[in-house]
Amino acid sequence: MPKKIDPELRARAVRLATEHAGEYPSLTAASFAVAKQLGVSRESVRRWVMQAQVDDGQRSGSTTEELAEIKTLKAKVRRLEEDNAVLKAATVFFVGELDPRNR
Repeated sequence: MPKKIDPELRARAVRLATEHAGEYPSLTAASFAVAKQLGVSRESVRRWVMQAQVDDGQRSGSTTEELAEIKTLKAKVRRLEEDNAVLKAATVFFVGELDPRNR
């Protein structure tokens, strides 16, 4: 299970990477430098910066709110499918119990 990163640290990393992006050849290089400075994964900082750009409308993709809604809806669909499977199994069981040929 991934560890939880403090939202303040995440926001600081994104802010630092975007502020100092001009000092590096690419935004990825800036993200890597900030990651080393803060002691977090380089890939994590790079993904945080990319997601922040999506949230700000600078880059195309699903926003954080949309991703959270998709996650919630997927969980709801999974629960409904499990409920349906239980109901189908119960229906088969009770139909078999009520069948006069089984008496």
